Amino acid sequence: MTFGEKLSKLRKEYNYTQEQLADIFGVSRQSISKWESDIAYPETDKLIKMGKIFECSMDYLLNDDIVEKKEITPADNESVLNKLKKRFHERKSDKMVFGMPLYHIGRNAHGFFAIGLKARGVFSVGLMSRGIVSLGFLSLGILSVGLLSLGLISFGTFSLGLISIGSIALGLLAAGAISFGVMSLGALSVGFFSAGALAIGKYIAIGDYAHAMIAIGESVAEGTVYSYFGDLTTADIQMVVDWLDVNVPSYLGIAKEIYKFFIQ
Repeated sequence: MTFGEKLSKLRKEYNYTQEQLADIFGVSRQSISKWESDIAYPETDKLIKMGKIFECSMDYLLNDDIVEKKEITPADNESVLNKLKKRFHERKSDKMVFGMPLYHIGRNAHGFFAIGLKARGVFSVGLMSRGIVSLGFLSLGILSVGLLSLGLISFGTFSLGLISIGSIALGLLAAGAISFGVMSLGALSVGFFSAGALAIGKYIAIGDYAHAMIAIGESVAEGTVYSYFGDLTTADIQMVVDWLDVNVPSYLGIAKEIYKFFIQ
């Protein structure tokens, strides 16, 4: 079996296209085709890399008399991560969408659907992930989910976004155990409009302990303008609504209207 026949066989066994293999070796697709046709041969450094990718010896690649591949077994002290890396074979679709492969699975993945250690795509999943819909340990996207998450709509242990939900959340609308936002909801809640067990707000706060210009609390209510314990009466609700209309600036109008709806 010739070198070219072995290369073609290994490439297909590992589910690589000629284009994908060309990207890995930094050559053209035509070069891969010539290698597989025994018209040309790769350089020594590429042969060494080929042996690592396909887990085979140089003897197997270059000796026509050796027809059975003997896999190189990992050393006993090799880390689990390195073993996984050797078995993490890249996959990339030939079909393109918006100038990107339909899917790409690899260490550095970039595709419409991207999965990898580092992933970029419309839908991306990875240790470090960027996409319109993004899922990862470090995640950035329009809709973002991760341990550290940044996005228009963000979910994570540490979350930052226009709408943010997490253990620690920071956003225009924030909800979490500890939350900071224009509108904030959480065990510890800080914002212009705040609700929670411990609620601290600029304009209004509702909670077990409430501190704001208007404070509505169950146990403690500290309001510099108005304080109230328990449920608001119809007259009190109208008073709070009128006060908000007069004192809240126009750029917080949407948040004000949402909070007015919340208390009515």
